[in-house]
Amino acid sequence: MQVSVETTSQIERRVTVQIPADEVDQAVSERLRDTAQRVRLNGFRQGRVPMAVVKQRYGHDVRNEVVSELMRQNYVKAITEQSLNPAGYPSIEPTINEAGKDLEFVATLEIYPEIELASIEGAEVERPVAEVTDADIDQMIETLRKQNASWEPVEREAAEGDQVKIDFKGYLGDEPFEGGEAEGHELVLGSNSFIPGFEEQLIGARAGDEKTIKVTFPEDYQAEHLAGQEATFAVKVDQVSAQQLPEVDAEFIQRFGVEEGDLDKFRDEVRNNMQREIQQAVDNRVKQQVLEALQKANDVPVPASLIEQETDTLKRQAAQQFGLGDDFDVSQLPNELFADQARSRVQVGLLLARVIETHELEASDEEIKAKVEELAQQYQQPDEVIEYYLKDEQMKNQVKSAVLEEKAVDTLLAQAQVKDVEMSYQEALQAAQQQGGQEDAESDDESSQQA
Repeated sequence: MQVSVETTSQIERRVTVQIPADEVDQAVSERLRDTAQRVRLNGFRQGRVPMAVVKQRYGHDVRNEVVSELMRQNYVKAITEQSLNPAGYPSIEPTINEAGKDLEFVATLEIYPEIELASIEGAEVERPVAEVTDADIDQMIETLRKQNASWEPVEREAAEGDQVKIDFKGYLGDEPFEGGEAEGHELVLGSNSFIPGFEEQLIGARAGDEKTIKVTFPEDYQAEHLAGQEATFAVKVDQVSAQQLPEVDAEFIQRFGVEEGDLDKFRDEVRNNMQREIQQAVDNRVKQQVLEALQKANDVPVPASLIEQETDTLKRQAAQQFGLGDDFDVSQLPNELFADQARSRVQVGLLLARVIETHELEASDEEIKAKVEELAQQYQQPDEVIEYYLKDEQMKNQVKSAVLEEKAVDTLLAQAQVKDVEMSYQEALQAAQQQGGQEDAESDDESSQQA
């Protein structure tokens, strides 16, 4: 076997392989003899078919089978011999395939990029510093009360914050439009869950009222035939209900796993959860800034095959998120919606893998267990979660990857200029959320480590 490698781009290689004719012809002859022993043809006993007849009937197909097998086998030998690290499957085409001549084929493949990491030294990273105050806890408990509120019908005009049960039918001009009709729909006024201007026109309505509401659909409305259109809704108000907040008593507290129903223990539990939340938000914000700096300093090329794989993963995640069902054909989702995000995720994964390799980072069993215990604190039965994670090898490996990724980020963070910024609990959360939203828009999402 003779091998030559041509570099056609930073990550693409064109491998030409030649296999001696006698090796190919011998393999074809052996396959034909084997075929002759197995085939059944009218007029001949099994194993007695003349070789000339076998060649005439099966020679072409047998040679194609043998050539395909030899190309696959010698491709693996060639890339091993040349120390190539392929990303995805190659394109293999025979260029010379004639009896009596050396077989020649060309394999075009992408390889993982060779990464010489550039430092992120000098990159500025803003790290929020926030504490959970008693006022923050009070606000969180109030939020929990609202989440567990009930609705009681009232005999008065609807006000902002009330829930109205309505029947409605929408019209464009005099014609009703598809999807613009519902009965018994429950709408909280002020929730901004309807078209802008709709909810405001129901303030002051009473049960039994019939109203005509005029609105204009936003220009960027998801239903293109409605975008920018003026519409009229015929609305009947069936019921007006006021929110009834539960008392913060033992029964309420027990809903959140504090079996004693003790208020002080409940506040401690809320504080601990909020501190975990703010720490996660701070860590994520710092991490995203570090990863942005890493990408900016190392804009390495990304194999198209890896982008395709990640694009498919993102499509499946999107289908699951929107409840499209397991049988939904994700190929219906356009690639361009996910390609930039997929490229960014793969690139970050490659860079983090290189950071881990360069700095010889490892995750010990003790560190993996500590991470599992940390994750388990988010659940009401942490001991069961810990046991599940540590017994499941796949879950354990996911935690190991998370530990290694955290170590890589910490290693990079040591190269950056970190500025601590005092913030309130809410400000720190909002800052993290705003950055996350911007990164979604720019497709610089949190990456998963690539193999």
